[in-house]
Amino acid sequence: MFRSLRRALCAAAAALLLILVGVQTAHADPAAPADRAAGAAAAGAGYWHTSGRQMLDAAGQPVRIAGINWFGFETANYAPHGLWARDYKSMIDQMKSLGYNTIRLPYSDDLFKSGTVPNSIDFSGGKNADLQGLGSLQIMDRIVAYAGQGGLKVVLDRHRPDAAGQSALWYTSAVPESTWIANLRALATRYRGNSTVIGIDLHNEPHDPACWGCGDTARDWRLAAQRAGNAVLSVNPELLVFVEGVQTFNGVSGWWGGNLMGVAQYPVQLDVPNRVVYSAHDYATSVAQQSWFSDPTFPANMPGIWDKYWGYIFKQNIAPVWVGEFGTTLQSAIDQKWLAALVSYLRPTSTYGADSISWTFWSWNPNSGDTGGILKDDWTTVDTVKDGYLASVKAPGFPSGGGDPGDPGDPGDPGGGTAACTAAYTVSSDWGGGFNAEVKVTNSGTVALKSWKVTWTWPGAQKVTSMWNASYTQSGSTVTAANADHNGALAVGGSASFGFGGAPGGGGAPTVSCRAT
Repeated sequence: MFRSLRRALCAAAAALLLILVGVQTAHADPAAPADRAAGAAAAGAGYWHTSGRQMLDAAGQPVRIAGINWFGFETANYAPHGLWARDYKSMIDQMKSLGYNTIRLPYSDDLFKSGTVPNSIDFSGGKNADLQGLGSLQIMDRIVAYAGQGGLKVVLDRHRPDAAGQSALWYTSAVPESTWIANLRALATRYRGNSTVIGIDLHNEPHDPACWGCGDTARDWRLAAQRAGNAVLSVNPELLVFVEGVQTFNGVSGWWGGNLMGVAQYPVQLDVPNRVVYSAHDYATSVAQQSWFSDPTFPANMPGIWDKYWGYIFKQNIAPVWVGEFGTTLQSAIDQKWLAALVSYLRPTSTYGADSISWTFWSWNPNSGDTGGILKDDWTTVDTVKDGYLASVKAPGFPSGGGDPGDPGDPGDPGGGTAACTAAYTVSSDWGGGFNAEVKVTNSGTVALKSWKVTWTWPGAQKVTSMWNASYTQSGSTVTAANADHNGALAVGGSASFGFGGAPGGGGAPTVSCRAT
């Protein structure tokens, strides 16, 4: 994240007083291949590689990262944040239910020190029971394992040299380049053969005095990325190598880590071909001001800004682009317009499939001081407005069980179980003239589900005004909501949620029924 603001890890105190934004379901491109959706649903198995601007799975199918940042390993807690409030498995289940298919896990090199002890984890009531007594890297193992079981991929992010804060360069006096590379190699070795971990983000947000292509080995991030990337691939040649930008190139400055203008002249060249993914970071005014936010043409000027700094890499078919971080509190109108424009620029999945820009949103955590998160301060409730903005660029999950080649990852019934589901309807706010509500769908049967529908009938004249993470029809006072593409598949005991706005208010919670296949 930008500057030292990520150090602000106190819980965000201000609730967002925003009108819920309905996310319309995008329609499929009529020119798209008829089998694209079917192929994408099964894509993602095994390790990945690149081809032009796309990432491809082990079978050559295109894949899109549509994920979330879950930070904490890089802080003095030495473990993902929020484990003081919830079990880690419930967090990962919730990520999956919301349609995120990848977790970016920031860490610091402190994890490799013998005296590092994870803290602030709640073990009461059976929470996080299998993490008790483990070191930080062992906790990372458990998170990777459970994410893989659920069909999520993981990108490891070397976020800081130590828990004290970010660094402009990839090394400091206390953590030299040799230590940085040794620890990258250690992680690549640790997860060799486990294709849940698809790659490593070599260093978070290089910035001035870091340069790109200047030739000074002490400052040239592009050369350092080549040294580190080759070291990683020497022990695990299947991994993707994610390389962020810098701050300034040829006198033009942007976000920390967000300036990839130098790639056109100085691409990263690794010993193993088809492994480089370029990563940009982009933020709004809740992090810091930039000149383009005050341009009189804003937000129409933003695609040109993104093209200049990093989007051209995708558009010119040079390599895949992954927006590893972007986020905002959404409190200002500028930030709301910025996020809507960026999501559109990333390309909707329903139209372009995996021929799109990949992303991981900052952040899952609510305690990112200048952006907040997808979760609210209770570490459970979803900020449905913020999550709703991302609905069109979410993408299918991946085969479970580590996603290794040959693992079918089939969630289907091996023979004769019962498909069933339950639904819980909760009114989250009601101001008389309207209301917001959330419905949680849980697989209560004995087999995995492929899809679900929820139905209810209001006793009054309420109408749905907008809905996210589901589609709906309404006939009179009866509403039927069906899963979106990304949240229909539910493992036994798994759950998914969708939200909606309605009017008028005052209706209370009706009885709901759930039908599953």
